[in-house]
Amino acid sequence: MVSKNTICLWYDGTALDAAQFYARTFPDSAVGAVFRAPGDFPSGKEGDVLTVEFTVLGIPCLGLNGGPTFKHTEAFSFQVATDDQAETDRLWDAIVGNDGQESACGWCRDKWGLSWQITPRALTDGMADPDRAVAKRVFEAMMQMTKIDIATIEAARRG
Repeated sequence: MVSKNTICLWYDGTALDAAQFYARTFPDSAVGAVFRAPGDFPSGKEGDVLTVEFTVLGIPCLGLNGGPTFKHTEAFSFQVATDDQAETDRLWDAIVGNDGQESACGWCRDKWGLSWQITPRALTDGMADPDRAVAKRVFEAMMQMTKIDIATIEAARRG
C-alpha cells in the first residue's frame, strides 16, 4: 500500500546511492522500488534511475533524480533520536565519515547535502527539564558541541 504522505527528496543522479546508504545505516530503513525512465528527460536518459522508493527509520521517502537545479538545505532535516553515546557515535560517524560534513549542535550533512540532527534523548530530556536553570545549562553545553557528548550533557544537567 502506498503511503498517503511521502517525503520527496531531490538528487542529482544519486538517489539510489543515497537510498542504499540510508538503508545500510539506519534501522527500520530499506530500499523499495526503483523506477527507470521510459524515455529521455532533462537530467537523464532512457533507462536511468528516475525515482527510488525507500524508507528511513520507517518514514516513507521518494528519491527523485531531478538534476542539479534544487539543492538540499537545513530547512529540511531528519532528526534522529539516539539512546546512548554508542548509537550517537555510530550514526554521526557513518554520515560524516562517508564524505559528510560536521555542523554545530548535533547537526551534520551527508554527502548528498541532506541535513541530519543526531539527537540523544538525554539532550532532549535536559532541554525539557522543568527547572529552567537546568535547561539553560544543558542548552549552553550543547551550543559548544558539534557531535553531542552525552556525558557532558548529563554533567551540565547535574550542575
